[in-house]
Amino acid sequence: MTRHKKRHKRRSALTLAAALGALTLGTTTASAAPTWTETGTAHVNSLTGSQGLASRADGTLLFRGLGSVPLPLRVAGWTHVGDPDVAGGHTFDAYQGRDSATKKMFAVTTPAGKRTTYEHALDPGELLNNSFASVSPDEQWLVSGEWGTREHLQVFPTPVLNAAAPGPGANLPQAGQISLDKPVTNIQGCDFTDATHLLCSSDAATKEVLDITLARPLDGKPVTGNVTTAFTIPQRSVCKGTFESEGIDYDATRGTLRVEMVPPAPCLVTTAVIAYARVAAANRS
Repeated sequence: MTRHKKRHKRRSALTLAAALGALTLGTTTASAAPTWTETGTAHVNSLTGSQGLASRADGTLLFRGLGSVPLPLRVAGWTHVGDPDVAGGHTFDAYQGRDSATKKMFAVTTPAGKRTTYEHALDPGELLNNSFASVSPDEQWLVSGEWGTREHLQVFPTPVLNAAAPGPGANLPQAGQISLDKPVTNIQGCDFTDATHLLCSSDAATKEVLDITLARPLDGKPVTGNVTTAFTIPQRSVCKGTFESEGIDYDATRGTLRVEMVPPAPCLVTTAVIAYARVAAANRS
């Protein structure tokens, strides 16, 4: 009889544990709700704004498009500019060359408008694509990425701002990469929301913004990153066809996230810039 009661109590405990587990799962699901809410959409000229954007300290926005490549850089073979970033008053641009290129390049423009270029010779297995430049909050590390499906993001010492970075004319080396726990596809841009979180726009079929959580702040050594989906980017246009997600920017001072979406032809002459605000944890359900 006593043994039977013990078994009964054990079954009751297991039933209670299962119920608590279900409640816990429900809580986890609730806390995993989207942390960003859409607040509005603006439009920019695709020729000068479809590749990316960055917020300056004063709140104004810097845009890049296919027409933003300065003539001297285009003549030198740098035919594409990616999603930029602004840090320490300096503008950081990611450039790539033609299909035969063996290097990629970052251009740094000072607040006074002086531009200096820093080239990186491709490492074994590295793709020539240079989709974006994103500077860490401490301004010491520059994150970039290649095209296609990849399991890492690239990290470089930030030219000008990191004393360990070489000067112009010397090869800019990779530092420790960010190894991702799952592959990502067609990353068009990334921006830090804090020292251990990157939001990245993906031009995979799902057109998502991905949240990459780093194991620790960047320090020039290899680090791992956990990839989750933050939200799906809206595809809205009177034109039918294939959309292309592009650059992304987080204005830390004002708490505003922006991501770009280029509509199908012939509407692709203007790019949608969709703004988001962070949802407070207490407001998520």
